[in-house]
Amino acid sequence: MSDVAIIDYGMGNLRSVAKAVEHVAPGKTVVVTSDPSVVAAAGRVVFPGQGAMPDCMRELELRGLRRAVLAAAASKPFLGICIGQQMLFGHSEEGDVPGLGILPGKVIRFPDAKMVAADGSRLKVPHMGWNGVQQHVPHPLWEGIPDGERFYFVHSYFVQPDEQSLVAAETAYGLMFTSAVARDNIFAVQFHPEKSAQAGLRMLANFISWAP
Repeated sequence: MSDVAIIDYGMGNLRSVAKAVEHVAPGKTVVVTSDPSVVAAAGRVVFPGQGAMPDCMRELELRGLRRAVLAAAASKPFLGICIGQQMLFGHSEEGDVPGLGILPGKVIRFPDAKMVAADGSRLKVPHMGWNGVQQHVPHPLWEGIPDGERFYFVHSYFVQPDEQSLVAAETAYGLMFTSAVARDNIFAVQFHPEKSAQAGLRMLANFISWAP
């Protein structure tokens, strides 16, 4: 049994996620796995991802990992990152595909009409680079991280939860969008903590010690 399982469904470079988790969890067993039984036996689960939503959902199904993800999200400390956050919701505009439906809401693209900066210049999509994260609710994963701290983003779509109570943080990019969600044993973020320097490492360390 591993302490932390990082789910590998073939989308994205998981090495940086694994290295960051190993860095903040000395003495813990961290595995990158596509084996549902290993995911099921792990103490806590990280669900990262990069790429297009249709490809990610297809690969998750092909590798037989859907049931393992649903079970982990229902029963143990669970951290979703980037596409791993988006896949938790019911539907995505990207490819018009259903997600896992664990959380109520949808995934939408940054609207062109809103992609205007304060000085009138156009904002580029994808949203790429460092941006501030405004915390909405106290949460153990925010411990030691100042409100407004900057994290690293790379995305063209974002989640739009049906329930305001799910919103753990927002970020401004043309409009205010949900950049973190939380419910029970689930915490999920649009940004990449593994690429976000000390603040990201602190969040991962908080996840390792979190006991929801």
